[in-house]
Amino acid sequence: DASRRHRSTIPRGRASVAELRTSSPPVTSVLASTDACERVAGLPGACGVGPTEVAIVGDVSTAAVLQAVRRLDPDAVVLDVSDGWVAHTLEGPGAREALSRMTELELPVSGFVQGEVARIGVRMLVDGDRIDLLVPSMHADHLLDRIRADCAELLR
Repeated sequence: DASRRHRSTIPRGRASVAELRTSSPPVTSVLASTDACERVAGLPGACGVGPTEVAIVGDVSTAAVLQAVRRLDPDAVVLDVSDGWVAHTLEGPGAREALSRMTELELPVSGFVQGEVARIGVRMLVDGDRIDLLVPSMHADHLLDRIRADCAELLR
């Protein structure tokens, strides 16, 4: 009968879902004096890892950053460390709930936070319902497996 509707194959559940994507973003590490790190801390994608370390996520001229920090710290080190990092991005209304299943960290509305997620040290860039989890490459598959297992019904 053509008027008879077929059952939906979409699981019923929460309306809040998150999209999960994995990427390899450019990451530049700045190791320098506190003053030199403060000089680059305002750059887009800059994450203050510690008083003498800034990670910059996104396209940036390593040479220009080195020139800027060397004015304040001639021994500063600026390196492209992109090969060492993977980003797992959770985005959508369920992103925060998904992450809360794997960590007790309090997330800002927007900004940078670092800590443990699924027993792995991660750096997170948060912007509303978008959370970029930067994880060391060697732990990326483990964290991806945990996200998929712990948050299956929240992912689309």
